[in-house]
Amino acid sequence: MAAEGCEEMSGNGVPEESSAMDVTEAPPPPPPPPPPPPEASEENGGAAVALEAAAGPDNYSAAPAAAASEEGALPADFERLWKATQDNPQDFTSWTDLLQYCEHEGHVVASRRALEAFLVRYPLCYGYWKKFADLERRAGDNNKAEEVCIRGLQAIPLSVDLWIHYVNLLLGILDMNLPDSAGRIRSVFEKAVAACGLDFHSDRLWDLYMEWEKEQGNMRNAAAVLDRVLRVPTQLYSSHYEKLKEHLNSQPPKDVLSSEEYEELRASCRQSQKAERAEQAQEAEEERPPGEEEPATPEGADSEELMQKIRDQVLLRRDKVYKDNEDEVRKRWNYEDAIKRPYFHVRPLDRLQLRAWHSYLDWEIAELNRDTREPTPDQDPQDPNQETTEESEVTTRRQEASDDAAAAQGDYRVRILFERCLIACCLYEEFWTRYIQYLEPQSVEEARSVYRRACEVHLPNKPNIHMQWATFEERHGNLSEARRVLEALEKSVPGLAVVRIRRAALERRAGQLDQSEALLREAVAESKERPTLHAFYSIKLARLLLKVARDPDGARRVLQEALEISPDNDKLHLNLLDLESSGDPWASAEAVQECVTRALAASLTPQVKLLLSQRGLQFTEEYSDSVKSVLSVYEAHQKLLDELGGTKREAENG
Repeated sequence: MAAEGCEEMSGNGVPEESSAMDVTEAPPPPPPPPPPPPEASEENGGAAVALEAAAGPDNYSAAPAAAASEEGALPADFERLWKATQDNPQDFTSWTDLLQYCEHEGHVVASRRALEAFLVRYPLCYGYWKKFADLERRAGDNNKAEEVCIRGLQAIPLSVDLWIHYVNLLLGILDMNLPDSAGRIRSVFEKAVAACGLDFHSDRLWDLYMEWEKEQGNMRNAAAVLDRVLRVPTQLYSSHYEKLKEHLNSQPPKDVLSSEEYEELRASCRQSQKAERAEQAQEAEEERPPGEEEPATPEGADSEELMQKIRDQVLLRRDKVYKDNEDEVRKRWNYEDAIKRPYFHVRPLDRLQLRAWHSYLDWEIAELNRDTREPTPDQDPQDPNQETTEESEVTTRRQEASDDAAAAQGDYRVRILFERCLIACCLYEEFWTRYIQYLEPQSVEEARSVYRRACEVHLPNKPNIHMQWATFEERHGNLSEARRVLEALEKSVPGLAVVRIRRAALERRAGQLDQSEALLREAVAESKERPTLHAFYSIKLARLLLKVARDPDGARRVLQEALEISPDNDKLHLNLLDLESSGDPWASAEAVQECVTRALAASLTPQVKLLLSQRGLQFTEEYSDSVKSVLSVYEAHQKLLDELGGTKREAENG
């Protein structure tokens, strides 16, 4: 059998051409009610593929051979290209230049180092996982090649191409003559269909599974695979029904059906056949010449007529399933057709694509909610006093079990769609947030896992999603994890004031006032070279000391020290004036006027100076016990008005 070839990849690891694995395309299926499907999709689409084992050593535990390219130094330009990726890890082009250079040089150590670093940052590029596995296999280390495939599938379990690559790898390195090898391949197929079998573009995987079972001579297992996919709305759904018909007609029903279904249908068809023969015998008896004996009928082996009756009954049963599945495909077709880029790429998606994903998610969630709200057919939702018999109770329980199964299936479809969406839209916070909002009512742990993927893998430098994660953890009582998330964010994106403020607020809510104050004091000390930021932190610290710690003297010192660094910062002057005005009015009169005098001497805007002077006058009018003091402040304010009020004068009558 042929080995799967190495594709030429685009910048995001998507094959530019079709896979080099020898394929057998299924005949095009009959067109569905919507427009006929395209012949191939981006990552998960395409025609059905017949399974081909990858060429390679028969012994699975082959010892790794040392590659010649591993000897000696790294290629000449490696360090230069590597440095470009480290200086700017967000530059996708630098990474692809490095990977293409390593591949061109054929240097195993350099390629391994580049791929490891690249896939940590961009794990959704399934094409590079395939290249990595091929690299290890060419180097003679089959164990590492399999390990790479497993790591890739953990990162992107919805990749049909990567599952197929993994299966072909195992077929190339396992000794299929060993008794447990077939079981292991089947186990991988089962994991694959569990992970991505509900994907709309999973047809190739199902076809692969079915063809492999046929090659193993397990015709019953092959039919069971076709039975399962017959219930899955996929792009090439009609081709699976045609293959089931072909499979059933080319094999004896006993070798295709389960023993229970075969015996049930055999008994039913025999009974029907006997009734037909009795009727035919009666008609023949009436027309037979007198004295002629009835011809003997063969006994024992089932006739071909009976086998055909069984086949007809099987297809009659499957036809209902096929029609139901066809309806599900029709519902989804327009949504699927609107998705133009189902794979990952760093290039932004246009608004139409983002809207298409949102619309698809809206519809799938609405379908789930509609199914769970529908009443059971045996109960009248308008009649709460309806009598309940033992038979109706059993029926109701069965209906409830069926509804629960349908709800679970619908929930799984929603999750699969979210996961597909997050492959194409992983750089957009809104989809991560929406997925978390869907999961959180069902499972806090699953929501936490999505937060971790978003923040630690795909959006390490996006502060909003990290702060949402910290809030999520605090809301669920996990303060240590909330602290860790914010600390990690501050290290990865230093200098964000909002993160430090969030950390201080978290400690304050947790009752750790000393720690909250320490965080703000540290921020004040570290920002002295940036006056605006220093003033911002100083105001936050002063408010904490004044309002929470009840330490006005400490708050005053903080603001006064900040004014020494930023004497022209109007917010510092206003906050200090508010602080002085909020104290004992008789003890604060002098301090208030001192604040106003300091502000008027600073390089502030006329509007701010007038505002501060007006507040000083208002404080004196309300709290001073000497009219002379009021008149003195009033005259100073009037003089300021004359200086800053311009040349025009308002009418004295108001």
